Amino acid sequence: MINKKPKYFILDVDGVMTTGHFFYTSKGKVMKIFGPDDNDGLSLLKNNLEIRFVTGDKKGFSISHKRIVDDMKFPLELVSTIRRVDWIKERYALEDVIYMGDGIFDHYVMREVGYAISPFNGDKLAKKHADFVTERSGGDRAVAEACLHIMEKFFTPFNPKALPDSQIKLSGEWTV
Repeated sequence: MINKKPKYFILDVDGVMTTGHFFYTSKGKVMKIFGPDDNDGLSLLKNNLEIRFVTGDKKGFSISHKRIVDDMKFPLELVSTIRRVDWIKERYALEDVIYMGDGIFDHYVMREVGYAISPFNGDKLAKKHADFVTERSGGDRAVAEACLHIMEKFFTPFNPKALPDSQIKLSGEWTV
């Protein structure tokens, strides 16, 4: 567990930002379901640490890129699900990282980083090795919930009685 303020929040895309479902037609993978409010939570958190996304989904990369990079303006990397610990170690001190994942290989990362989060519907091993498990499922506000938890645990808690600063751009298109 992190004893100091974390510097990085790295999130898996599929099953965390999305429901994990892939929609196929005869032309291949065409759609993923991204949920509401997650970008708002990330908007509240982004001034406190660096946020970036990883995905192992080569076939659906353009879909994830559209949402994460083009719409939300966060970095996204294509990183093998079984090489994530090595990828993180090459770039960051593990103890400075919060990682949010849900899959059957994510527990390898979660055992190594400073703090780990799993959505409620994550794999059994991911939830076992998570420091925090959300009440919400991936693609259904789990990331927003995780962001509020991170703010509460490591930074200044979100104040639901006050509107966010008018300089914070929420949901990509919405502003306060």
